[in-house]
Amino acid sequence: MSFVRRTGKRATPMSYLLRIDSSASGGSSFSRLVADSFTDAWRGDIVRRDLALDPVGHLDAAAITARTTAPDEHTPEQKASARLQDELVEEFLGADAYLFAVPLYNYSIPSVFKAWLDHVMVIGRTIGLGGAVPSAGRPAVIVSARGGGYGPGTPQHGKDFLVPALETIFSDPNLMALDVRTITPELTFAPVMEPLRHLLPQHRSSLRESHAEARRQAEDVARVTAARATA
Repeated sequence: MSFVRRTGKRATPMSYLLRIDSSASGGSSFSRLVADSFTDAWRGDIVRRDLALDPVGHLDAAAITARTTAPDEHTPEQKASARLQDELVEEFLGADAYLFAVPLYNYSIPSVFKAWLDHVMVIGRTIGLGGAVPSAGRPAVIVSARGGGYGPGTPQHGKDFLVPALETIFSDPNLMALDVRTITPELTFAPVMEPLRHLLPQHRSSLRESHAEARRQAEDVARVTAARATA
């Protein structure tokens, strides 16, 4: 995890945008590049967690049972799991807004992002299931690049199992209840896969629109968070 502050300090800010990256492609990731357009336009503090560089372990028995076992009865494994969970949950709840860069991998969510989600989704802390939801109404932007096209009329339409799942998890009023906006740069395989070369113009257009939308969303999210802070 790294902290990004425009002041150059390395302390957790009082309020911040939480950016989560999950692409394994490094600097060539289109999800990261579009998310960069958002953060370049952001004027506040940013806390960034890169799950590709610093992944969290998948949820295991110790992590699950630590949630329902009294702290003074925790095994060493449960204590370690509880510490990680507390860190991730507190980091999530401390944010005023969210930016999730999550590419579509094999029609679904990258495993590193799913592992992070499984640790963060805790009944009574981050999800309500009928109770209060601490993050309710906070804005969140999902950037999900994909190699092909998944819109209506395309051969892949209906095969995107990432955006529907994340929009449900993040926006459902009984779960995290966030105000979710989604950006989906498409046809990212067009520059590198010969069968998709004829779709390069559509890819370039989608990418331009995604970068522009990311900048627009940064401005809008900033207005929303400012209004919520003064309400």
